[in-house]
Amino acid sequence: MKTRTLVSLVLAFCLGLSLFCTACGSADVKVDYEKVEDFEAALNAGDDLTGKVVTFTVSELIPDSAFGYNMTAGEHLNFCSSKNPGAKAGDTVTVKVTEVQSMLGSWIISYEKVK
Repeated sequence: MKTRTLVSLVLAFCLGLSLFCTACGSADVKVDYEKVEDFEAALNAGDDLTGKVVTFTVSELIPDSAFGYNMTAGEHLNFCSSKNPGAKAGDTVTVKVTEVQSMLGSWIISYEKVK
C-alpha cells in the first residue's frame, strides 16, 4: 500500500508540474497598438517602435513587391517580409516590429509574426 501511495503522489506531482509549465508557455502577448491609426500616428511623430507589438487588418497582400511579401495597412504602412505571412486581405494579424524605414512617404516595416 505504501508503494501505491508513493506512486500516486509522484504521478500527481508530475501532472501538476506539467500543467504549470504548459500554462507558463501560453501567456498572451501584450499588444502595444490595437489600432493601426495610433501606430501610424506614433511613427509620424518620430517614435521608435522597434520591439512594439501591433494588430492590424491586412488591406492587401502583395506577394511580389520589391520588399518581398507586403501586407498593406493604414494609409502608408507596408509590413514586409521575405517569408510568406500566410495572410490574405481582410485577415487580422499581430506582429512584433523588428525594423522601420521611411521610404518615399511610406513606412517599410519588418516584423516577426506573433499570432
